[in-house]
Amino acid sequence: MKKKTALITGGATGIGKITALQLAEKGYQLIINYRNSEKEANRLAKQIEEGYGTKCRLLQGDVAKQEDCVRMINQAFGEFPSIDVLIHNAGPYIHERKSLTDYTFEEWSYLLNGNLSAVFNLSKLTIPTMRKNKWGRIITMGFDRVETAPGWIYRSAFAAAKTGLASLTRTIAIEEAANGITANMVSPGDITTAWKEKFIDQSIFSNEELASRPGTGEDIARVISFLVDEKSSFITGSIIPVTGGIDVLGKALRDE
Repeated sequence: MKKKTALITGGATGIGKITALQLAEKGYQLIINYRNSEKEANRLAKQIEEGYGTKCRLLQGDVAKQEDCVRMINQAFGEFPSIDVLIHNAGPYIHERKSLTDYTFEEWSYLLNGNLSAVFNLSKLTIPTMRKNKWGRIITMGFDRVETAPGWIYRSAFAAAKTGLASLTRTIAIEEAANGITANMVSPGDITTAWKEKFIDQSIFSNEELASRPGTGEDIARVISFLVDEKSSFITGSIIPVTGGIDVLGKALRDE
């Protein structure tokens, strides 16, 4: 049986890394995209190939640039006959709090390109092969309540892009249902950088109150792994919050 191949953007660190390890454990071949994290990407590829005995290749590139998206997919198809799973994990984010008028034109364009247009570019280039195979899984990443098009103070560009992406994800799901391709969005909660590469057991043991434990990269990776499973074909067009019940958007106001 042919091994399926998964491409994870921004997969060298954080939630992307934990997702890569989860899929490697399930036998997927991996293509890991990274922008600047070359050392971490090489370390992860070695860990996957030696630890799980599955193939892992690296693609350097900035998903916010159309030319990089085209180059990376051409490189991937030069080595793999298909990309069966496409996980749009990478997404530019500006941590500094800025009102709409404080964003530069360049920042606005970069955030929209990296979080929305990148998904169009990569999906456009990979869906035709998925159609031929009558099978495919596309996963995008959102934020708390993205499907309601909420306002998010200081995050106008990121929120606008992700809200558009929620609609795009559902459109892909409708258009490609007859081709055996599903498209779903996972919306992580407030998972801090320190916990993005950690596992649930570590989170539980660090906190006596199970209900208030920190979220981890594994929490998100487990949902992604479930959605790309062979038996998850009935789940498509869904936007799934993984937030621990925390009001992420309200936190921005409380922290002022």
